[in-house]
This record gives sequence, structure tokens and C-alpha cells, in this order.
Amino acid sequence: MNDHDDNPAYRLALLDEDFLRGPAMRGVRLQLEAVKADEALRAARVGSTIVVFGGARVREDGPGHHPRWYAEARRFGQIASMRGGALDPIDGWRENVIATGGGPGIMEAANRGAHDVGAPSIGFNIQLPQEQHPNRYSTPNLTFQFHYFAIRKLHLAMRARALVVFPGGFGTMDELFEILTLRQTGRTPAVPVVLVDSAHWRGLINWQAFQEAGLIGAADMGLLHFVDDAEAAWAVIAAHEPPVLPRGPGVGM
Repeated sequence: MNDHDDNPAYRLALLDEDFLRGPAMRGVRLQLEAVKADEALRAARVGSTIVVFGGARVREDGPGHHPRWYAEARRFGQIASMRGGALDPIDGWRENVIATGGGPGIMEAANRGAHDVGAPSIGFNIQLPQEQHPNRYSTPNLTFQFHYFAIRKLHLAMRARALVVFPGGFGTMDELFEILTLRQTGRTPAVPVVLVDSAHWRGLINWQAFQEAGLIGAADMGLLHFVDDAEAAWAVIAAHEPPVLPRGPGVGM
């Protein structure tokens, strides 16, 4: 051993954690997060997903409408998994696999519904100071942890055949409007965006005011589907012709 062996400059770049965590390697870290989950999902033969968003603070025994929202999200996870192809692969690929942000609340409920019927489901977790820990119902080898919101959002969108949104807070609204913008601008396939509990959503936002003020077009209002329960949410999805999604290199967006 000589003085070179202990010097950081002499470390293999691949094994130099200080170097990999530095600002110059941010692009590499983004790529690593994108590729790792993509490879795992392809190896698991996940062809497409149904993404379920909703509040992390919603509890099965919570106040107000929380128990109903939780129950409907759980029921939706069951219905989509049984009827959509997650349980029974088509040509070796699982379709319409439930995918959530991987945390508690509505995310837990949807993953739990898939777990109830023996289907795999995905958890796209993110490092947060509170609330965000993997729930116990997402499939372990399909549960990922992200540092970058952008890469997490990429994976939430790139295989989605539908977006089902239950009531939630700022994070849910951020994810909803991100997908609506991608749909409006044609950057994603024509997948339905389903809002569960129509009274809540119509009371929360005056959607028509966007159009009346000339801020969106009449066709943009057609991107939204308001329903009141899990069965109605599945009916909207079943009525849409599923887009053909590539499954090889460069899948999705």
C-alpha cells in the first residue's frame, strides 16, 4: 500500500460515492433512477398500468368521508386487478397493473385491493420528510424508491392506460394537473382521467370557470370523467379502447 491507495482521486469512479453524489453527476443519477425501475418492470413483464392517486392522509378509520374513499380505492384495486389482466397475463405480459405512489392512505388502499385478490401491484415511492414510507401491500420487487420527483412522475405516466384520482392534497393536485397537461398537449396517449367522488371534485374546483374564462377549450373538459364509486371508475376505463403501448427499449414516453 502507498499514498495513492487511500486518496479519493484513485478510487474507481463507479465506487466513489462522494463523486457520484456530486452536482456534476446529477444527470447520471437521473438516468440511474429511470433505468433501474424500467428494467425491473420489464423483467416482471408489466405491459401497462392503471395509476391511482389520492391523499396520503386518508385513513380507513379516519374522519368524514375518509372510510368511504379508502374502501372505494381498495375496491377499485380489486376490480381492476381481476378484470384488467394483472392476474392473468396476456402473451406473458401483465396489463393494467395497479400503480401508486407507494405510500399510505389512498395509495395503500389501491395496493391493498390488488393484494386482496393475489395480483401484483407497483409502488413508486419518493423520499419525503413525512408520511411517505412504503405500504405493506405493494409487491416488494415492484416497489421502488426515488429521489427525483421528475423521474417518479415519468414512471407513473409512461405505462399508464388510465389515471384514477381520489381526493387528496397538494401532491394529488400536482400529479393530476401534470397528467392533464400531458393529455391536453398530446404528449401521452388518449388515456381516461377519472375523478372519484364527483361532488367532492366539483365542489373543490369550478372546472367550468376555466372554459368560461377562455383559458381552456371545450374539448379539454372532455378529458375529465367524474364518477362516484369503483365500479363506475372501471366502467369508464373499460369503455375506452386501450392504446397500443410499446414494450421494448424506449417503452412509453
